[in-house]
Amino acid sequence: MTVLHEHTGDPVDTGEEYGHIDEAVLRRIADSWPRRATIRTDLDRISEPEEYDEALPDYPVRLLPFAEHPLFLAATPEQRQRVLTMAWLVYNERVIAAEEHVANPTFAMIMHGTFPGADGIHLKRAVQQTHVDEVWHTYMHMVAMQRTREVRAVTTEPSYPHTVTYRRLLEADARATERWERDLLKLVWTTVSEISVNAYLELLSRDETVQPLHALVPRLHARDESAHSSVMVEVAKALYLHLNEEQRRAFTAYLPKALLAFVEQDFEVWPGVLRHAGIERADEIVADCRARSGNGLLVRDFSGIRRIVREMELEDLVDFDFGSD
Repeated sequence: MTVLHEHTGDPVDTGEEYGHIDEAVLRRIADSWPRRATIRTDLDRISEPEEYDEALPDYPVRLLPFAEHPLFLAATPEQRQRVLTMAWLVYNERVIAAEEHVANPTFAMIMHGTFPGADGIHLKRAVQQTHVDEVWHTYMHMVAMQRTREVRAVTTEPSYPHTVTYRRLLEADARATERWERDLLKLVWTTVSEISVNAYLELLSRDETVQPLHALVPRLHARDESAHSSVMVEVAKALYLHLNEEQRRAFTAYLPKALLAFVEQDFEVWPGVLRHAGIERADEIVADCRARSGNGLLVRDFSGIRRIVREMELEDLVDFDFGSD
């Protein structure tokens, strides 16, 4: 008996299991995996990357929330370069946390039957392939980070807090009183992460001003995630069918919280980065940026979650301003 059943006692309507999902999509994605997955096609590009150009920045300065702050601009070029190197490492830490602490545990839960509705063979194939891909993505980002540390002679780093996306999940988990709520939180956070991660990866994947490897890794990762997004849409549909009314209300209430956690700027990480680079008045710099209107989001593309909300016919239930089309 699954966790969700233990707490609700609701029967599973198996006759509706595939009533509103596209099983053909799952089968097509699963069948194409051996040909398209970057772990099969691009291992050598990660193992033997292009030459490192020390003159190029490690991270786009435009993405720093304090890029135009006078105190940051007054720092030495060496200090600003160290900040950009740390920012690249932070970028990767955020990706890895989404994979290791959010997505992969949820995929294991799905495969182990925590959620009813995940019994179809094509769904299981696609989820397991996605799980394999995510472990590979962690490896890709880990290798890229280590190469940066070697080239830039990074021997010490600040103590990074948990990423903002994961912190928000832990905070929500601490407020939950039932096991099914905690399980559902992980499912919703993973749904948002898998559907929205390309918007985060594309911050760098097409950037020609940074190290080639620093655009290549997000670009390869994003290629896989295009398939993962479609998988997660169908998985969410399948599992939502088997939730009771209370759980469905929780699902729709959690979606905007998870989306905000995924797209918001992580102000907690920057004071340590600035101090580590030797830039004074770090707390003041970050406080000024936090107070500035319109500076709270790192990612502004909500199209992925807008898509699933529409496909699941939840527009009137999800309280989030997606903006105009």
